[in-house]
Amino acid sequence: MGSGTARAAVALTRSGVVRPLGPGKLYGMGRALVRYGNSITAAFAVGAARHPYRLAVVDDDGVTTYAELEARTDSLALALLDSGAGPGAPVGVLCRNARAPIEAMVAAGKAGADVVLVNTGLSAEQLRGVQEQQQLHTVVADPDFLDIVPDGPRVVLTRTPDGPRPAGDRALDDLDAMVERGGPGELPFKPEPSKQIVLTSGTTGTPKGAKRPHPSTLAPAASILSAIPLRAGEPTHIAAPLFHTWGNAGLLLASLHGATVVLRRRFTPEGFLDAVRERRCTTVFAVPVMLQRVLESEADGWGDGGDDPAGPRIVAVSGSALPGGQANRFMDRFGDCLYNLYGSTEVSWVSIAGPEDLREAPGTAGRAPAGTTLVILDDDDRPAAAGVDGRVFVGNDLPFEGYTGGEDGLEERDGLLGTGDVGHLDEQGRLFLTGRADDMIVSGGENLHPGPVEELVSGMDGVREACVLGVDDDEYGQRFAAWVVLEPGADVTADAIRSRVKSDLEKFAAPRDVHFLDELPRNQTGKVLRTELPGRE
Repeated sequence: MGSGTARAAVALTRSGVVRPLGPGKLYGMGRALVRYGNSITAAFAVGAARHPYRLAVVDDDGVTTYAELEARTDSLALALLDSGAGPGAPVGVLCRNARAPIEAMVAAGKAGADVVLVNTGLSAEQLRGVQEQQQLHTVVADPDFLDIVPDGPRVVLTRTPDGPRPAGDRALDDLDAMVERGGPGELPFKPEPSKQIVLTSGTTGTPKGAKRPHPSTLAPAASILSAIPLRAGEPTHIAAPLFHTWGNAGLLLASLHGATVVLRRRFTPEGFLDAVRERRCTTVFAVPVMLQRVLESEADGWGDGGDDPAGPRIVAVSGSALPGGQANRFMDRFGDCLYNLYGSTEVSWVSIAGPEDLREAPGTAGRAPAGTTLVILDDDDRPAAAGVDGRVFVGNDLPFEGYTGGEDGLEERDGLLGTGDVGHLDEQGRLFLTGRADDMIVSGGENLHPGPVEELVSGMDGVREACVLGVDDDEYGQRFAAWVVLEPGADVTADAIRSRVKSDLEKFAAPRDVHFLDELPRNQTGKVLRTELPGRE
């Protein structure tokens, strides 16, 4: 037994996934794994064999069990194959969080079709670029997005749209109609292994498609479980978008653990808290900006009394930076339940910070979990000493096969992939990120990163959030500019911000330009849309 397999066995036993079962259930579970490998399709098929009548998904439209989802996705897979989707004919998923995108992903796996997870915040122009790159055969889409789906793919709507459908030659279908049309039938016992293609954020243009085959073992799950103590069968609210790496990882982990997955199409602080409270969710997957919105909200949370004041054991976030001050404010109100995963679309995970590290070392991105190699390399490709910034490189058990468009891949050293970030490790092995390597500026002959400035400004009294970036400067070559959102009633001035940075960091790090905004422009995963920041030219 390899080390990854052994780690997986221990982790899954500890979390309650592996336990004694009857021969009938074991046969059904083993059959699903043989057919579909370590995939989202297999996870739900295993759930149907193991606990068929347990609720699999609770969303805005109602509830569905594992057995019901298995039957619907069998029928949908047959209909997809009949329409021409399958090996070599990928299926795009353009949906908000609900059962429909789950059904589409699971059914596509049964049909042997690659799945392309499409960001719901992309523009029509970006979607045309995605279609050119990915050559989608079918797009499963919410009706809200029908107007921006490019010509070419067959469109399957997740529900009947309100009002008349747009005229034209586009081939339209309904998900429920396809399920009914597929009916009972024989699927390939072992379909062509499919890939999930996760798109990069696309904040600067057409997003790239990162190819990710399903792992050959459960070692990736074991790595996450070594740092985030999930338990089998616990209701899980996935607020992070399912099209994003983190929301999708949450779905895979939840289904692997036989959880009831609770979803809401749109995030609001009130809806988030209600979903957790009403379904007594003990695990939550979210992105950091959602926590910020919850903290700003006056809605009652599980930390504010009520029937279940204890709330979740785990609130796990990823997708964008988690400021240290925000982490502590959240735990002060809701308890020490917060976990922060740092990673990227390409490398998946790098490090995980639990509540103890977030308390002891605010701003840390955490430590490398089991089975993960994390090193900081200097300009000569040698390991940097503790406290010394360098380039972040990582190796883990989840393979990255490059981009679908053939673009250059990630920097690689001795089998480790570069994240494109700069940071350092402390004496305890905790990672601290300084910023993106390409965000570094040279101002007055000094090499400066925006990360420490942004963290400092974000932590000032009266500041809700901030973004710091480099801009051109005629005298010094480059300088920092800051975009700042204040708390209601706060009177923080630009001079106060500059003085604080000069005092705590250095003169050239002080942002000469300070723009005060009502809110920072962000995409669905919380990343700041830099091209939409006013005054950046």
